[in-house]
Amino acid sequence: MSFSDGIFAEMYETVVRCDRDGAAKLARRALADGVPPVRALEEGFAPGIRKVGDLWEEGEYFLPELLSAAEAMKAAMAIIEPALRSEGGKAPESRATVVIGTIQGDIHDIGKSLVAAMLSATGFKVVDLGPDVAFHRFIESVKEEKADLLCMSALLTTTMSGQGEVVRLLEEQGLRRDVRVLVGGSPVDAAWAERIGADGYAPNAMDAIRAAEKVLGLGKAGPGGA
Repeated sequence: MSFSDGIFAEMYETVVRCDRDGAAKLARRALADGVPPVRALEEGFAPGIRKVGDLWEEGEYFLPELLSAAEAMKAAMAIIEPALRSEGGKAPESRATVVIGTIQGDIHDIGKSLVAAMLSATGFKVVDLGPDVAFHRFIESVKEEKADLLCMSALLTTTMSGQGEVVRLLEEQGLRRDVRVLVGGSPVDAAWAERIGADGYAPNAMDAIRAAEKVLGLGKAGPGGA
């Protein structure tokens, strides 16, 4: 994207630099200067988070940068979306609703939280259930949220079987046709995902975004669209 207006370039840079406070400050300034909120998202901040994803793939950014950039993006969105509503406008619709959590018996949270943050920053509505989530809680949340996608993390070989149990419960309750399932975690791989009947596997946060887009049939886009 070519930035003819300097403020959009500044928005882009605050996300790429992982500047949470700067992103929030710039979002406020943009609104005060009369920049349409939807343009701020689509032409400034969203391209920034997509660039961060590119830098991750190129090996220039690592996990801390990914998480910090996601927080910068979320800080900007927290200011811009209420402005849309107060003007009688419509906030960008979520690309899909995602329920995510770490499986029962496993308290590891960092990797799952990074995936949740990146999904949120790229336009998904994310319901993060946290670590040590009981099997029935996943099922309840899928029902309550009318989730399009369920993501489950397991960091221990002793807990990964729980992912398969949740898939079985989804099938038992007639929910499986309506929700896609992704699994991840250090002992998990594509063969395991296939074995338990999940729709896919992601080894890291950026792959989780691509996998989510693939299983949901979505194109590559950030908040507000392509």
